[in-house]
Amino acid sequence: MAPKPRLSRIVSALPTDIPFVAPEVMERRAGREFRVRIGANESCFGMSPRAVAAMAAELPRASWYGDPESEELRAAISDRLDIQMANVTVACGIDDLQSIAVRAFMDPGDVAVMSLGAYPTFAYHVVGVGGSIHSVPYRDDRNDVSALIAAAHEARARVVFLANPDNPSGSWLSREEMEELLGGLPGGTLLILDEAYLEFGPADRLPLDVHDPRLIRFRTFSKAYGMAGMRIGYALGERSLLTPFDGIRLHFGVSRVAQAGALAAYADQDFLGGVIHAVDEGRVDYYRMAERLGIGALRSRANFVSFDLGQKERAVRVMDGLISRGIFVRKPGNPPLDRCVRVTVGTPEQRAIFEKTFAEVLQIT
Repeated sequence: MAPKPRLSRIVSALPTDIPFVAPEVMERRAGREFRVRIGANESCFGMSPRAVAAMAAELPRASWYGDPESEELRAAISDRLDIQMANVTVACGIDDLQSIAVRAFMDPGDVAVMSLGAYPTFAYHVVGVGGSIHSVPYRDDRNDVSALIAAAHEARARVVFLANPDNPSGSWLSREEMEELLGGLPGGTLLILDEAYLEFGPADRLPLDVHDPRLIRFRTFSKAYGMAGMRIGYALGERSLLTPFDGIRLHFGVSRVAQAGALAAYADQDFLGGVIHAVDEGRVDYYRMAERLGIGALRSRANFVSFDLGQKERAVRVMDGLISRGIFVRKPGNPPLDRCVRVTVGTPEQRAIFEKTFAEVLQIT
C-alpha cells in the first residue's frame, strides 16, 4: 500500500475538536428540530425586507461570481463613515477576517493575547498558523485591561484580540478603557478589535481612526442586520494594514447575492433601529425573567444575556435540560463564565416558550 501523504507539522499537532457544535448537528443526533433556536446569537428578528428583495432580485445572476472588490458595498460604508474605500475590506464574515489577519501578521511561534473564554474561533486561527495563545482571565466578568496590557508585554505579543461588546459576557469597555488598552500595548503589537455587536452597544466607544497603524476593526452583517447565513463582514483600518489582505484573501468568496443583501440592509437604517430597540426590550425582559426565576443575569450590551447559575455543574445540567426539551442555548466553556448559560434575545413568543421551559428545568436541577 502506498504511504499516505504527510500532514504539515502544524496541522498534525492540532486538536481534533471544533469551537462550536452546530444546532443542525444536534438536531440530526436527536432526530428532531429545535422548537426555539436561541443559542448562536443569530438575529431572531430577521432581515430587512429591502435586503430580502435585493437578494431575490440578484438570484438569477447567482451563476456569476461576485465582485471581488465589493466596490458598491465598500463605497456605501466609506461614505457613511467618511473614510476612503482603501480603508475598507470586505470578506466572508468576521471569522474569515480573523483568519486573514492572523496569516498576515503572525509567523509560526508568534504569540497572540486574548481573554480566557473569549470568542474561541480566533484561537483556532492562531494555532492553525503555528502561533500560540496567551490567555488572560476575566476580572469581575469583564475583559481585564491592565492584565491584557501586561500579558502583551510579557509575551511580546504580535497580536491582541478583543471583542467589544464582549462575547460571551456581553460586557462593554468604555472609550476611556479602550484608549488605555491601545495606548498601553507594546510598539509593533496589533490590536484586533471585534465589533460584531457594536450596534447594540452604547455610544461611549473608541472613535473611528482608520489612520491608526496599531488597530484593525472587524464588523459584520451577521448580528444586528440578521444576515449570519450570508457570511459577509468588513474590516476597517489603515491602508497599509489592509493591503496585505488582498494577497491572501479569497477574492471571490463573497457571493453577489450576499453583496446585494448587505448593501440594501446597510441602507435600511429604520429596520436596523427597530431590531436594536427590540433587542433592548428583550434584554430587559431577560433580566426580569432572571428575577422571577431567582437566578442572576449578567448585564449585557450585545444581543444575548448570560444567565448566572452559580456553578459550572448546574449550568451544564440546565443547558442539557433545555436542549433535550427543544431549546437551543449555549454556555461559556471557561471559568468564571462557565457557571452561566448564554441565551440569544428572542422574539416575545420565543421568550415566553423559553421561560416556561427554563422554569421547568431549573426546578429539577
